[in-house]
Parts: sequence; structure tokens; C-alpha cells
Amino acid sequence: MSRLGQYILFIGALFKNPESFRTYMKLILDECILIGINSIVLVSIVSVFMGAVSTLQTAYNLVNPLIPDNVIGLVVRDLTILELAPTITAIIFAGKVGSSIAGNLGTMRITEQIDALEVMGINSVSYLVLPKIIATLFMYPFLVILAGSLAIGGGYLAAELGSVLAPADYFLGLKLEFNEFSITFALIKSVVFAFLVSSISAFMGYYTQGGALEVGQSSTRAVTVSCIAILLSDFVLAQLLLVS
Repeated sequence: MSRLGQYILFIGALFKNPESFRTYMKLILDECILIGINSIVLVSIVSVFMGAVSTLQTAYNLVNPLIPDNVIGLVVRDLTILELAPTITAIIFAGKVGSSIAGNLGTMRITEQIDALEVMGINSVSYLVLPKIIATLFMYPFLVILAGSLAIGGGYLAAELGSVLAPADYFLGLKLEFNEFSITFALIKSVVFAFLVSSISAFMGYYTQGGALEVGQSSTRAVTVSCIAILLSDFVLAQLLLVS
């Protein structure tokens, strides 16, 4: 509980004694490149294969002749939008970006760069962490949209190249009984996951103590706790927005 209280105080410190708007804009743009643009290749590769594998495995299991082939497209679409694009991408994102954030701040802590900022009267939490969180909140939903589109495209490639079903049936399944709220739900989850990954990773790195070994441990803890928080919040959001 003390760790949770420290995390809440850490979030509150983000908005104390802020820097100028121009300073934040430059920092946010730099973080958008590091966090978002540099993650596009990894997210794209993983998403295409997620969609392709989902299509192949769904086709393999739906062997009942009474079930039409277009159901495969429907299953892949809903699975991608509701879970694969926002949640699985978030776990990959935590492993790449979360560990990087924690390692960067942990290194700054043990080399006393954060202490130097505090001596100069700068709120180090606001200056170092707030741009990372804002950049993540801005970029991650775009990565989720990209992941969803490429996963559905990967499903089409699997249908075309794997000959598991006709592409026309796949596209028919994509349009079958579509619920627009699924897109809204996926974007809500992307914003929540982005905040959890960036804030938890920054928290773990900011309070690193020791040397280089502890920086690695902070990065590991950041990924572990972020993944647990993602899965827990995924359940809570589904319960609140879909079930209730």
C-alpha cells in the first residue's frame, strides 16, 4: 500500500511547478518519435502475424459444415478489435517502450542527473515524466489503429495464400453484424493502457536506487507490473463497458 501511495503522489507531482508550454512541446515531439514512430515496425510485424495466425487457427477449429466460412472473418474482426490490437499490442509496447522509459530514468537517477535538476529548482517529475506520458497517450491509440488494420490485413493474406477460405467470404464476415462500439471500446482501452504503461514505467525508473544492476531490475519490474496492470484493467473495462 505504501508503494501505491507513493505512485499516487508521483502522479500528483506531474502538475506541480510546470515548465513553459514551448519547453513541453519540444520534449513531447521528441518523445513521440522515440515512443511512437520507433515502434511502428515492431507493431506492424507482430500485428500482421497475429491476424494471419488467428485466421488459420479459427478456420482449423470451425470444421462444422453447418457453420458458414464467413464466420471466420467475423471472429477475426471482433478478436482483433476487442483484444489483439489494444491488449496484446500493449503488452508488446510495455516490453519495448516501458522498459526503455524505466531504464532511461533509472540511469538518470543513479548518475545524479535528476538530483541536478532538483538543485536547479526544476520539478524533475514534471520535466522528465509528463512529456513521456502525454506522448504515449497521443501515439499509442494510433499504434492500436495501425495494429488492428494490419491484423485484419494479415487475416486476408492468410485466407488468400493459405487457401483456408475464399477472400470474398472473409470480407463478408468482416461486415457481418458489426458493432460500432467495439471501435470506441478499443480506443478507450488504448488510452488507459498507454497511461498505465508510461506512468508505471516512469515511476519504477524514477525511484531506482543503487547502480547499473538495479536499473535492469527496475526495467524488469516496470514490464512485469505494467503487464499485470494491463490485464487487470482489461478485465475491469470489459466488466464496466461491455457486461454491465
